[in-house]
Amino acid sequence: MRVKFRGLTSPSFRSKVFLASFICIGIPVLLSLSIYSYLTRDAVEEQAMQNANKELDLTEENISRVLDDVMNASNFVQIDSELNTILKNKSNLRLEEFNKQSYSEYLEDRQVRKTIDNITLLGEKSYVTILLKNGKYYTNYSTAQYDPNSLYQEQWFNELQSLNGFESYWSSVEPTVLAYERSLSPYQFSVARTLRDSSQEIYGYVVVTLLETKVRDILNNTNQSEDIMLIDNDYKILSHKNQDLISQNADFVTKIDPKEGSQITELDNQKYVVTTKELSVNDWQLVSVIPYKAATSNINSIFSEVFILLAVSFAVFFIILAYLMNRITRPLRYLDRVVKKVQTGDLSIRSKVDSNDEIGEFSQSLNEMLDRVNIMIEEVNQTHKRKRKAELAMLQAQINPHFLFNVLNSIRMKVFKFGDKESASMIQSLSKLLRWTIDYKEDNIKFSDEINLVKDYVNVMNMRQKNKVELFINITPESSQQLVPRFLLQPLIENSIIHGLNQSSGTINIKAEISDDFFVIKVEDNGEGIDKERLNKLNQALLSEDSSKRSRSGFSSIGMTNVYERLQLSYLEKPQMIIDSKHDAGTTITIKIPLGGEKHVQGYVS
Repeated sequence: MRVKFRGLTSPSFRSKVFLASFICIGIPVLLSLSIYSYLTRDAVEEQAMQNANKELDLTEENISRVLDDVMNASNFVQIDSELNTILKNKSNLRLEEFNKQSYSEYLEDRQVRKTIDNITLLGEKSYVTILLKNGKYYTNYSTAQYDPNSLYQEQWFNELQSLNGFESYWSSVEPTVLAYERSLSPYQFSVARTLRDSSQEIYGYVVVTLLETKVRDILNNTNQSEDIMLIDNDYKILSHKNQDLISQNADFVTKIDPKEGSQITELDNQKYVVTTKELSVNDWQLVSVIPYKAATSNINSIFSEVFILLAVSFAVFFIILAYLMNRITRPLRYLDRVVKKVQTGDLSIRSKVDSNDEIGEFSQSLNEMLDRVNIMIEEVNQTHKRKRKAELAMLQAQINPHFLFNVLNSIRMKVFKFGDKESASMIQSLSKLLRWTIDYKEDNIKFSDEINLVKDYVNVMNMRQKNKVELFINITPESSQQLVPRFLLQPLIENSIIHGLNQSSGTINIKAEISDDFFVIKVEDNGEGIDKERLNKLNQALLSEDSSKRSRSGFSSIGMTNVYERLQLSYLEKPQMIIDSKHDAGTTITIKIPLGGEKHVQGYVS
């Protein structure tokens, strides 16, 4: 049996229209968006790298300006002729002579300090230290915080000896030496130059120190999603938004192609836009690392807006389509409900769709068909009634049942009067059997009435034959109230007496009970039984839907076949009839009737 599920193998008309609309409109839209995303991917990456370059150019410009201020301060000290004259003269004095200097010399010292104070006022605040070979120094900060001669102990200070002319040396990042600045800016870096006389002999040094926070403030003003840092040529981090990363090595930069200013690469299994740019004032470089998603977020947002616009348009289209489809298919759904009511047997319902389209024509045709069906049913009923009356008239013409019952009753009374109680009982049983056969109008009776009918039948049979049959009844109260087709058991009892017991003495047991939603009836005898081969043929014939096979299978009487056919016609859920027998051990016929599956029988009678 093939079962079709609506909505899967057989969708509704409306579902088909929606599906067709999605295929024709939705799929092209999704396909267009996919192609657009694929074709614009390279452009998105190129735009992301250009944006990263622009951002880094602006940051480089700001940092270079700060570093240029530091360089300008060192340049001024190195190239100012008046200041250099004073410093050269001071470098020729011995250290103990400074305590005996004249007032003019005092004014010169004051002028030097004022000059280095002034050169740091125009740009970013920086700290200037001038060291002379004889130990004399000038600063624009309090020497109580830091002894300028400590610069000689720095590892990088020896590198100054190799500088020529206007060359400068940039120290790497190092801890801040001024205690009052250390809390806010724990790191600093410095640029140093040599002071030389006309013979290129070094007579002093100028060191300009910048606090790392000056650079970090610039880095913090960049995009929050951008990880930007300042590194030296050894890939050591000089400045970073995250203070904890300063002085660590940025090893990932070694994997970046230095020829490409901006590129997309993978770091820790994630895509990033990495951009590098060298500073103009020294060999340091800026490195920008932006997550790919963040770098393309603005461009992707445009794509998302386009996608949302298309999705909203598509949703509005489907809402309009759903509204129109509801208006169009409403008559169809109404007709579907009408047809389902017709399926339940309600032939009085009529469709009220009166439109001028194909649906209206179908509605009119359906109403005309129901009218014709009702007319045909009425004709069939009238024909059936006339046939029934004709049959009853024919039977009544043959014999008047009431006359026959009265005669039999009179004979029974006379026989009983003369003392022949056995014959009187036989006549009484025969009269009951005839009444059930001829006069009873109902096709279905209580099972308890069927048992009484069987008792009368066995009583008559015992009068006819010499050997008596004992009948044992074992039925539950609930089963006695079940309705069954009239004369259900009589053919089975007859078969047991004639064929099972072979008209000899024996016993017949009738059992009935309600078990697992089944009304179970068993008829057992202790007769000759049936051999295995013939028994298999009988049971196979009962399972067959072809009634002709049952007649050819070895059923010995029309009554047994009639019992099975009446069971099949009387119930919606087909009852089972099973024959179980062993040779010389008797036969058991089991009938299992599903509860609540009757066509005409109402089931349990209260």
